[in-house]
This record gives sequence, C-alpha cells and structure tokens, in this order.
Amino acid sequence: MSTASINAPRSGAVLADLLPAARARDIALVVGGAALTGIAAQIAVPVPGSPVPVTGQTFAALLVGTSLGARRGLLSLALYALVGMAGVPWFANGTSGWGGASFGYVIGMMLAAAAVGELARRGGDRSVLRTAGTMAVGTAITYAVGVPYLAASTGMSLSAAVAAGLTPFLIGDALKAALAMGALPAAWKLLGRRG
Repeated sequence: MSTASINAPRSGAVLADLLPAARARDIALVVGGAALTGIAAQIAVPVPGSPVPVTGQTFAALLVGTSLGARRGLLSLALYALVGMAGVPWFANGTSGWGGASFGYVIGMMLAAAAVGELARRGGDRSVLRTAGTMAVGTAITYAVGVPYLAASTGMSLSAAVAAGLTPFLIGDALKAALAMGALPAAWKLLGRRG
C-alpha cells in the first residue's frame, strides 16, 4: 500500500449527505437542526452563581454541525438565533431576544457548528479520538465567544466570567463529548460508511 493511499482524504461526506439529495432535504435538515437546538435548550439546569445554565443546546449545536456539515450547520444555528431573536422563546429557559448574558454562547455555537461541520467533512466524526478532538474544537469556539460576551454584558471581569461561564460547565461538556464520541462513529459504522 502506498503512502498516498494511506493518507488519502476521506470521502468528504457528512451524515446528512447519505440522504437523497434535494433542496427540500437541505431545508428540512436546516429547520430540523434549529428545532432540535431549540428543544435541547429547554433542558436547562441553573448553576449557582452564574447567569448561564447548563443546557442541552451546546450538545445539539455540535451534533447538528457534525451531522449536517459546515454550511447547513451554520445555517441551522443562524436560523435558531434569528428566530430566538425575533421572539420565539426557545433559548435556554424559554427566553428569547438578543443581548442576554448567554447570547454570546449562541453566537459561538453558530461558529462552532460551522467548524465541526468542516472537521466532520474531513472525517472528524468517524472515530472516537477524532470525534473527541472535533467536540473539543467546537466547545472551545463556543467558549471563546461566549465567555467574553458574558463579561461584557454583565460587567464581570474576564476571570469572573471564566469562573461563572466556563469552569462549572467543563464536566458536563466532557459528558456531552463522551456521548458524541459514542454516537457519531457508531452511526458511521452502522451505515457502513466508516472511512
């Protein structure tokens, strides 16, 4: 086996690409991803001392990005953000609007969905270790936007924002990553498309 075949790029597909191609499919996937994120956001547990709850929306956003790919994942999370800004109460704890302390995380999730979608297209969701790295990148992007936004919107110092908006969530993020590490590679294996 040559070095070129060992290092050959993966197929370039994400899970959503296994469905029959159609514009209606893409629209349904984008809307479905936004709805999934909105539903997952309602799974919210308050964190003492933090204006940001633990929610399922970050997990949903990363799954949407990896499953749909960069473009559809970004569109899905942008739709989620726009509809929530327009007044649909599907942000964490049934809130809506823009400018709340946790809105920076919503912006970060849009960027994270695009990043993990691109990584998935390159095979970043086909093994446990690659999925762990993909989820870590997406989580880091979410925090890179969300924590400074939290600091700016509340007047907290950056260190206080890290203590309130990042540190309490690390164990939950590790559990969410572990779920993804099992689910995504298993989906590829089940579909017989492991690269």
